[in-house]
Amino acid sequence: MNTHITAPELAPESDWYKSSYSGDTGNNCIELARQTTRPGAVAVRDSKDKGGPALVLTPTAWTTFVTAVRDGEFGTTPTA
Repeated sequence: MNTHITAPELAPESDWYKSSYSGDTGNNCIELARQTTRPGAVAVRDSKDKGGPALVLTPTAWTTFVTAVRDGEFGTTPTA
């Protein structure tokens, strides 16, 4: 079974989006796509590698990740 999947295999380019909080000058962005083939799932890719690998997360895993980021569990990122 192939466990590696690329972003274009998951969703068309028009379905991917970045947060409105993400500026055009940032290099550390992720993009999301809602999954119609996997209801409720969230696809995640690196905005710098649009044709590269992507993750598919369950709603529970996505919520856990967002909560951990918000709570600072991964540290902070430097600002310019």
